[in-house]
Amino acid sequence: MKNYKALILLIVVSFLTFSCFEDNDDNQITGNSINDFVWKGMNFIYLYKDNVPNLANDAFNSDEAYANYLNGFSSPEDLFESLIYHRQTVDKFSWIVDDYIALEQQFAGVSTSDGMMFNLFLQPNSNTQLIGIVTMVLPNTSASSNGLVRGDIFSGINGTPLTINNYISLLNSNAYTLNLANYNDNGTSTTSDDTIVPRNISINLTKVQYTENPIFNTNIFNVGGENVGYLMYNGFTANFDEQLNDAFATFKSNNVQHLVLDLRYNSGGSVNSAILLSSMITGQFTGEVFLTEQWNSEFQAAFENENPELLISRFVNNDDGRTLNSLNLQKVYVIALESSASASELVINALDPYINVIHIGENTAGKYQASTTIYDSPDFTRQGANPSHSYAMQPLIFKSLNKVGRTDYFNGLTPDIQLSESYLDLGVIGDENETLLAAALADIQNPTAKLSPIKSEKEASLTLFKDSNSFKPLHNDMYVDKKLPSGLLSKFIIEKN
Repeated sequence: MKNYKALILLIVVSFLTFSCFEDNDDNQITGNSINDFVWKGMNFIYLYKDNVPNLANDAFNSDEAYANYLNGFSSPEDLFESLIYHRQTVDKFSWIVDDYIALEQQFAGVSTSDGMMFNLFLQPNSNTQLIGIVTMVLPNTSASSNGLVRGDIFSGINGTPLTINNYISLLNSNAYTLNLANYNDNGTSTTSDDTIVPRNISINLTKVQYTENPIFNTNIFNVGGENVGYLMYNGFTANFDEQLNDAFATFKSNNVQHLVLDLRYNSGGSVNSAILLSSMITGQFTGEVFLTEQWNSEFQAAFENENPELLISRFVNNDDGRTLNSLNLQKVYVIALESSASASELVINALDPYINVIHIGENTAGKYQASTTIYDSPDFTRQGANPSHSYAMQPLIFKSLNKVGRTDYFNGLTPDIQLSESYLDLGVIGDENETLLAAALADIQNPTAKLSPIKSEKEASLTLFKDSNSFKPLHNDMYVDKKLPSGLLSKFIIEKN
């Protein structure tokens, strides 16, 4: 399955092939070499190339004009940012890194972590001071071994109160002391007198290299005489696809008739893993359209001229020859919040034309585009990457459409049952009484019952500022890992030149 489609990015051509002028020994370009990589990579593959005049193939009429353009930017980051199309509204997700080794490790589920996942909120009645609320504690980490639990509140690091100005430097440290606190409502129903009270309890946390298993929690409940599977899945990490299939084997052997898929903290990952997961949930749609891709005009034309089928991903029944454990469900419950993004949204959107998807939670992040990693090498792949630096880009390369053409959900996917987490009373992940899981189980038992939104007045005073996913380079990412057939390679090269 890992070679399920063409990855245009693997076209074996030199940088020179894709410039709009020649760069040879007699006509040297003097622009910064990393900036040269940034422009040529974006000119080559960027989804919104057609909308950015400076990325046009004829944007510069001479080598000198191009070199002057590159030299006008003080850093690769500045150039990259100047080429992004409508950063605040359309392309909120392309990015550049100066350390692709760390990037690759995160794609494999490996990162430096202390095991604490959290949300940061403005303190009640403050515009600058912050509190953190622990949303999840990863197993076998500093956080778990030192007794941190979901729902713990902290207001400082190393004795320094958290603010909107210092939270990055404090939480990015490899080792620090977490200062715990309590939320005090002073016994009133109003929020104007609410305060944060230090507990005089501190927890020492240390970050080490950690491989996160995205399959965080599984369980099976009996509801009305039928078995309900529960899966909290926190990242579409290709290295754990086999373990994901094993989890569905357990569901299948226990005759699971309903499934609650918890993606509340899942910010995305591999498109291929999303296809596999969706195929495990169903199984009766093998060969049917999962998604259709829309690229920039040059790549779209190359695909359509060669074989339009290359733009389509389909449901499958195996993963590189390994049979998938599919449940053949006609309905699935998906817990998804604002922090659910990209591949999480892809699963919801792609399944929706085929089965009844009951989305419980909030509007999702609104990322329907996919990206891939661009390296500074002759063919933009990892092999032969320039050893003088470790910059790489993760630009958007296509947007996904489901079977009926739904895409461009800028404001996210709207829930069927609107509920918010009770951050001051989070409950235990996987426990049948936890707010969002309880809502799913209640609807399974009595689908006609009406559930009112759960959001306390006290929680209305908490304004979300950041979550711990935003500290990760792969935040809200959906990436592809595909290869391009050699026939299309050659044809695209010829047509582009």
